[in-house]
Amino acid sequence: MAEVLVRDGTWAFDGDTIRIVPSRDRHVHKLRQLVGERSVPLMAVAGIAYEPGRKGGRLRLRLREGADPFEQAARGRIPDSADPYQLAVDQDRTGVAEYFADEVRNALVIERVPEGPCDHYLLPGPAVPLTASAGDGTATFDGASIRLDWNWTTETGKRSAGPQIFSLKDLAGVDWTPAAGLENGHVRFRVAGVNTRMPPKHDPSCLVLWGMDKETRTFAMLLAAIAARLPHPLAPSDAPVHDAAAVEAVPSDAPAPGPAGSGDTTAGGSDADALLRRLRELGELRREGVLTEEEFTTAKQALLRRL
Repeated sequence: MAEVLVRDGTWAFDGDTIRIVPSRDRHVHKLRQLVGERSVPLMAVAGIAYEPGRKGGRLRLRLREGADPFEQAARGRIPDSADPYQLAVDQDRTGVAEYFADEVRNALVIERVPEGPCDHYLLPGPAVPLTASAGDGTATFDGASIRLDWNWTTETGKRSAGPQIFSLKDLAGVDWTPAAGLENGHVRFRVAGVNTRMPPKHDPSCLVLWGMDKETRTFAMLLAAIAARLPHPLAPSDAPVHDAAAVEAVPSDAPAPGPAGSGDTTAGGSDADALLRRLRELGELRREGVLTEEEFTTAKQALLRRL
């Protein structure tokens, strides 16, 4: 077991999985705290590097393209400080960080993990329902459809179209352009077979982004959840849809499944433990003001349904 425990969080590697747990310290980006604990299978890893600095250094995990729906949605759109796959290493832990990187690299060689892209997700997307607020409206995703509701800043023509609902099965994709400088960004939900060239502020399939930090956090989570439930962008055209969050669809009274091909249900216990740990983390985020009471209640109800 290799482990790096620093003020920024904890990374642990048991030979098969890299367990990433962000710190609850105030200096840690709130998006990393929202993403929470990640268990990254070795097969999802393309490489790892330790980058020394003047005061400590940084561990940077590189995933295979298409392995993680969160990275698929957020790549290039969030700052380094919000990246869950980077860890700031304290000066007195640099040796441990270098050893950790060596252990992961050795395992990649031994297990012959390819660096190439994945044709299905190896990590799950965020749990639903999720809500994200933009400059002129709000998007809500329940796992099956996206609903857009407008606010008082919405252009009159766009608001007169009323709330918009897009079924996931009809969605061709989502375009996310972050705000830059004085230019607003936008999120556009693309429906298969429908093309539009309307400016975002007039397009009823668009939300305008003002560049607020909370926008980035909430849309990164919401769009990752959508990506996990859409057909994988690198999957063969005739491949079945791989839902990285398929556990969401399991009825609440169904028994927890064991490993594939066996009748063992011990995996259900570890799943329950992980969910209970996540509930405790959500409670901490609420106490620290990262989550509002409404956001906490929504997330808690989604987790309880999974339990």
